[in-house]
Amino acid sequence: MIRTPRGLAARITGLAGAFALVAGAATAVTVASGTPAFAAGAGTGFLSASGAHLVDSTGATVRLTGLNWFGMETDNKTFHGLWAGVTWRSMMDHMAQLGYNTIRIPYSDDALRPGAQATSVNTNTNPDLVGLSPLQILDKVIGYAGQKGMRIFLDRHRPTTAMQTALWYNAATPESLWISDMQMLATRYKGNPTVVGIDLHNEPHADGTEPQSVGACWGCGDTARDWRLAAERAGNAVLQSNPDWLIIVEGVSCLSGGNANIWDNIPDAPCGWWGGNLSGAQQFPVRLSNPRKLVYSAHEYGISVFHQTWFDDATFPANLPAIWNSMWGYLVQQNIAPVLIGEFGSTLADPKDSTWMRALMQYMGSGVNGMSFTYWSWNPDSGDTGGIVQDDWVTVNQNKQTILQPSLIPPVAPTGGGGGPTTPPPVTSCSATVHIDNSWQGGFQATVTVRNTGTEVLSPWTATWAMPAGATLVNGWNATVTQGGDGTITAAAPSFSPSLAAGASAGVGFTANGALGAGPTGVKLNGTACTAG
Repeated sequence: MIRTPRGLAARITGLAGAFALVAGAATAVTVASGTPAFAAGAGTGFLSASGAHLVDSTGATVRLTGLNWFGMETDNKTFHGLWAGVTWRSMMDHMAQLGYNTIRIPYSDDALRPGAQATSVNTNTNPDLVGLSPLQILDKVIGYAGQKGMRIFLDRHRPTTAMQTALWYNAATPESLWISDMQMLATRYKGNPTVVGIDLHNEPHADGTEPQSVGACWGCGDTARDWRLAAERAGNAVLQSNPDWLIIVEGVSCLSGGNANIWDNIPDAPCGWWGGNLSGAQQFPVRLSNPRKLVYSAHEYGISVFHQTWFDDATFPANLPAIWNSMWGYLVQQNIAPVLIGEFGSTLADPKDSTWMRALMQYMGSGVNGMSFTYWSWNPDSGDTGGIVQDDWVTVNQNKQTILQPSLIPPVAPTGGGGGPTTPPPVTSCSATVHIDNSWQGGFQATVTVRNTGTEVLSPWTATWAMPAGATLVNGWNATVTQGGDGTITAAAPSFSPSLAAGASAGVGFTANGALGAGPTGVKLNGTACTAG
């Protein structure tokens, strides 16, 4: 399925004289150091900002080097590629093997609605995802990422599955719903260090709002359009629900919320890519209740997305650093805050795009001290960029991978796998239901569903229950199911989904020989007796 083209990226006109040109090749942004250590892989525990760096819970410097895996923002409401002839876990294995330690996951608010259905899941290659909601599939991906030492951050990409919007709200999704949906996600994954934060809204911009010029502005003071003020409202609300999360704030396209030099010949401040203009953050910074949770994010693209004027400059690519410096690089150079390049990509069909991409990687810096990024995209079905993998979702586009490879910091799986404790943590409350799916003379099939009604993530989780007298287990699924000498069934969390978030449920199916009687009873989750329900 071809991703809807990004549309006309914001124009940049009148660039001559707007930026000081830099001679020579692209110059890397230098970051003031001083952090005590560098983290292995994507670090340990939750992340915070320290000047222009990200640091983990030990204070060690972390660099996120990842990619985007989109689809949850589309009509499918879940990851693209689940229809392919490869499993979702094998795709994540492949990402990690290539060296990507982070996945940015775009979603739309439609995917979070009660009753939302995930579509286009291959029943042969991904049978464990069939019938699951978008959030349940997301839970599985997050659980497996944690086992591999990978990080996840969520990207509120669109209010609905329709096209991207200039503002962070529309008639179907008012600001209040946008914020409450993010708070729900923040609560759902609270305590789970695999999920490090949320990108509040994808690509605020001005296009499509002319001639009124009522797109997203930065610092204009209009609460209905000032993206900086909206990011503060939303970011602080999310931190109330989950104080561990990073709040990732993109730029706009034009500071005024209107495209420059279209309706008159009066010089205007230069515009940038949608979401790529953070030049206003110096005068009007985002103010969060915890400043160490702020990360700015910019987007940057090649000719295959839009043929910007700077690609034709006689000094290209030496002209690029001055543009990047002004738009977002100064935040790193001046040690103000980390900048994460949340999207950048190209088909590389034009030779200039390979030059552009190499210059960008050099500019972002090398090793752990370099800027974090998530490449667009893993998916081959992005219409204007293509992906890291090709249409079979397996074969790697080596031209892209070769450029990215020197900057990648591979994930390091936690000792023992999963990153959680080796024994189940306590749980304060749970509920359980027992459903008899089928019964026959001498046997039955049942599903036991446990729900974590506490406030903490359980990683790993284990459910137990008593069997009818004389009943013996035949087989089980969706967990590692065994039967003890006293007849008790133990269902241990599967390797592909070791965590059970607060409010999340897990269903374990099994068949047994023997009389059904009263059915399974006495369900416990991590040793705590569950109430019916």
